[in-house]
Amino acid sequence: MGNALLRCLRGDCGESTPPHRPQAHQGVPHGVAALAHDLLDYEITAKVPEGLSRHVVSSRRAQAIWYKKLLEAWKEAKPRPKTPATAAILVVQTLRGNQKADLEGLLAYYNLPVPSTPELVDAPPSSSSTWNDGVQFELRTLPVDPRDVVDGDGITAYVDTATPEESADVPMEVQQAAIQRTAARAARNYREADALKKSISAAGYGFKVGPNGDEILARKYRIRLRGIDAPESEMPYGKEAKAELLKLVEGKPLKIHVYGVDRYGRSVGDVHCGRIFVQERMLKGGFAWHYATYDKRPEFARWQKEARAARRGLWASSHPEKPWEWRKKMRNAGWREGKVPIEVF
Repeated sequence: MGNALLRCLRGDCGESTPPHRPQAHQGVPHGVAALAHDLLDYEITAKVPEGLSRHVVSSRRAQAIWYKKLLEAWKEAKPRPKTPATAAILVVQTLRGNQKADLEGLLAYYNLPVPSTPELVDAPPSSSSTWNDGVQFELRTLPVDPRDVVDGDGITAYVDTATPEESADVPMEVQQAAIQRTAARAARNYREADALKKSISAAGYGFKVGPNGDEILARKYRIRLRGIDAPESEMPYGKEAKAELLKLVEGKPLKIHVYGVDRYGRSVGDVHCGRIFVQERMLKGGFAWHYATYDKRPEFARWQKEARAARRGLWASSHPEKPWEWRKKMRNAGWREGKVPIEVF
């Protein structure tokens, strides 16, 4: 939404080809027609139904991803669903891998039956693109700038506000400030443009250069890699840990599965860079500890054990200091850190 306004202000307001829209057919029961109507509304507005959150457990951001997938599946379905049973099957097959409570809540919202075939609801994920239990939403980021790698387990990520998942959430004051800034820059009023940029940044948004060299309004997310704890910058191997993370993500877009937000406002999640699972690489290379207090995944413990046995990275030392113990020691000595990497999940 925000980037469309910016493009229009630059003169690119051309009409696009009207989207193919899901149609409700005569004689189709109300629940199916309501689903078709809401998919049409989502295609136009990028907004999910207001009342859906009372029936499901996941966030509105996750809901937007569901509707994007359902819209694509609906368009491709031949024939289109015309009965509650066929609509329910399309919903469940499209959203396989999501929480059962969400699937059942979504079906109940449209008064659609739960399919009688149990594997449709309880089937294991069919591909690596499905989400682990507890994931609330997914972020698809812009390429990572080197300056946005904070340390060995922290990244500042930016997501294009033109995506359906983000566009509906851009505050009106941010949209207006972005338009005013574009006008100020066009008028060479750089002092006003800089002031507007600061107000946009204070609201959690920023500007990034897009693939065609155009300026993109993006939302900023502070990311904490879930399940690992890298040495602090002041610790032995802290600089090496940051350098390794930078090497993995620099200049690349990321897919981040977010489990929640910690007490410091950071989105805690699993970070994927293409086919690379970043936490796996950090643990296997000996660039981080498994943060077992907050993450019990057995593969994390196994990857750390492999690195320790091979004396890779920080494990070259016979007694490397644990980051959480180092932080506690330093706090007791009066040391203060801007962000203490403690998770709450």
